[in-house]
Amino acid sequence: MKQVVQNYKSGELAVLDVPVPGCKPGGVLVRTSYSLISTGTELMKVSEAGMSMVGKARSRPDQVAKVMQSVATNGLPATYRKVMGKLDSYTPLGYSLCGVVEQVGAGVDDVKVGDLVACAGNEHALHAEVNWVPRNLYARVPEGLAPRHAAFGTVGAIALQGVRQGGPQLGEVALVIGLGLIGQLVVQLLAAAGVRVVGADPDPARCALAEGLGAVACGGPGSAVVENAVAELTDGHGVDQVYLAAGGDSNQPVELAARLCRDRGRVVDIGKCRLDLPWNAYYEKELDVRFSRSYGPGRYDPEYELEGRDYPIGYVRWTERRNLACFLDLAARGRVDVEPLVSHVADFADAVETYRSLEEGGLKAVAVLFRYPEAAEAAAETEKPVVAVPEVPRVSRGSAAKPAVRAGSPVRLAFVGAGNYATSMLLPHLAGREGVELSAVVTTTALSAANARHKFGFARATTDLDAVLGDDAVDAVFVVTRHSSHAELTRKALLAGKAVFVEKPLALSGDELAGVLAAVEESGNDRLQVGFNRRFSPLLREAKERFGARTGPASLRYLVNAGRLEHGSWYLRQNSEGSRFAGEGGHFVDTASWLLDADPVSVYAVATPGNEDLQVVLGYPDGSTATIGYVTTGAPGFPKETLDLVGDGKVLRLDDFVRASVHGKKRWVSSRLPKARDKGQNAELAAFVRAVRTGGPMPVPLESLVATTAATLAVRTALAGGVPVTLAGTP
Repeated sequence: MKQVVQNYKSGELAVLDVPVPGCKPGGVLVRTSYSLISTGTELMKVSEAGMSMVGKARSRPDQVAKVMQSVATNGLPATYRKVMGKLDSYTPLGYSLCGVVEQVGAGVDDVKVGDLVACAGNEHALHAEVNWVPRNLYARVPEGLAPRHAAFGTVGAIALQGVRQGGPQLGEVALVIGLGLIGQLVVQLLAAAGVRVVGADPDPARCALAEGLGAVACGGPGSAVVENAVAELTDGHGVDQVYLAAGGDSNQPVELAARLCRDRGRVVDIGKCRLDLPWNAYYEKELDVRFSRSYGPGRYDPEYELEGRDYPIGYVRWTERRNLACFLDLAARGRVDVEPLVSHVADFADAVETYRSLEEGGLKAVAVLFRYPEAAEAAAETEKPVVAVPEVPRVSRGSAAKPAVRAGSPVRLAFVGAGNYATSMLLPHLAGREGVELSAVVTTTALSAANARHKFGFARATTDLDAVLGDDAVDAVFVVTRHSSHAELTRKALLAGKAVFVEKPLALSGDELAGVLAAVEESGNDRLQVGFNRRFSPLLREAKERFGARTGPASLRYLVNAGRLEHGSWYLRQNSEGSRFAGEGGHFVDTASWLLDADPVSVYAVATPGNEDLQVVLGYPDGSTATIGYVTTGAPGFPKETLDLVGDGKVLRLDDFVRASVHGKKRWVSSRLPKARDKGQNAELAAFVRAVRTGGPMPVPLESLVATTAATLAVRTALAGGVPVTLAGTP
């Protein structure tokens, strides 16, 4: 894709070919329809980049102070290299756009593929063909609002937050100093709120524009027009509030604000202008000086902007996302009109020339839009989405992988992670097992490692992962950590030449899955098993054997009564740990595929509001289907897992790994298990240890592990698009 960038050292502007961003959990991929140039903020940045180093330093004294501190701490040579490296690199431009949702990340349920959204953020709403935008930095565009108008959403939110800081009331009088893009929007918002507005700007064309958009009178900052209008509208008392929407080095705006504001009036700084407050003037009137921080509460808070943690509406009524949505609503209802502000619409391919024309003064504009013609074509596509299944490398095992353990020696295992699942479902089956040695346990906290060592007899406990991976005395590594770390830890262990047992999921994204396979190819080590244990359940294996071979397609129904999670469960951290189904669903996909003796070729999914209950339909090469109902709203007393396989005049029934039956020409019913359900962990671990000891095949082929993971991840795409997803690359 293409993106507008600038080199801050040289001032060079360019449209670069860059990779399409990945769709991370907690956000959406948006294909841009229109993006807006902020003729104030962005042109200031472009202008600064063209300055000499001395000019740059004078324009950013805050950064100079940071550099001096770095010199004192790290020395001049190191600081110089750091600063030059940062300056001599490309930086993005843009922060306000409208586009079409192209892909929905895990944990996002308020928009779907094809929705039109307005996006904000100088790291996310860039002048680029595709952007990844976190959930608190986009808002759905109301019906009837044109995409080119919705592209004003971010600057509209900035203006709206400024007005909120002023606290206007019906009948008051306000002065707006600076009638650029933000100032014009502030004028309209105040007029819509029942406030009479006077505007001040040296540009007569902007003054005329503001009067046409609702201002009572406008004129130059020092003109009699402004002073007379204020005197007439306020009976000589002065305006109730002043909005500083001007830029530049002049101190005239703050001086004019003090002169024309009433006693105990409010002065709100929205723009970036000089603020040498004349002490006497502000003191004598006891003026209330307020600052408006960009789009509103949440700005610059990474937990809000990147992790999607909203502020409770009862405590923070207007966040930056709510401001964005509010402005879009006002524009859709005609209370704000942005069309008169559009001075020029340029094709995105002409971005560099457009910036240069603005900077050099050839193009005089209040607002300029970039138009992306590809977006309309992308939004019109209705064909089925395709999710690629990464190709599994053909591995000829070399020295990186240990094919077998020396005869008579134990299989030496290391555990990375010793949480509840590891200590309750895996380690009890391994501790004391003949031919197994628990060599090391690695955790992030020393105490948990010490506890695991004490309880299960590990030879050593450590927090140093690299030391364990580099230890030739370790044959296999178990990855039993939180979901977000599985792929990276697996990749590292494979590259270290270890056999790997990773609990589900193997990966939370296509990129993570591809990274694991790249490690397989690079190392020549394909000794990998994912903890899909249900296919190893003795009860289910016997039932499959009793069912026998099939000659035609079959239908499988798998109901998972998952139940609700306790408050505070880390499973709920979808932004970092992926959706609950992405983490757990591979179990059920793998079981269905094993029973049907094939890997899925298509995925379709629907969900109740909030994605609490899912229905996932998998298609298989021979026409077989598997429907997985993953529900959280069922009765706690109902069995957790029930399964029916129907085909060739036979029915296999599994009741929560307690009882199984097969109905056909002959009927078979298992005896009820007397104790705990055996979901196959013990048999799976035995198979893995045997494969490590002998160098034989892993318990589940790598191709199957990859296909199951890809199908599980494709559920998200299917939910977002509302149509079946084809798994490209499957047989």
